Amino acid sequence: MYKVKVYVTLRESVLDPQGKAVEHSLHSLGYNEVADLRIGKYMEVTIGKTDRDVEEIVKEICNKILANPVIEDYRYEIEECVNQ
Repeated sequence: MYKVKVYVTLRESVLDPQGKAVEHSLHSLGYNEVADLRIGKYMEVTIGKTDRDVEEIVKEICNKILANPVIEDYRYEIEECVNQ
């Protein structure tokens, strides 16, 4: 069994209006040292025992469902879990 942590963010070339709104809110609260803020998504996926390559599965689900590869980048971490 594998636990996969997936991080999805907008590409640098894509405007992030939600991130800018939060950044402006922080500035209005006095956190002027915040220079840039971008919003992303974090997901945890558990993948059961499989004969397929886990990394291949993760790339497929990221490209098909979890991220929009046209405007988003993603990275992931795969941890093998020991059944107890």
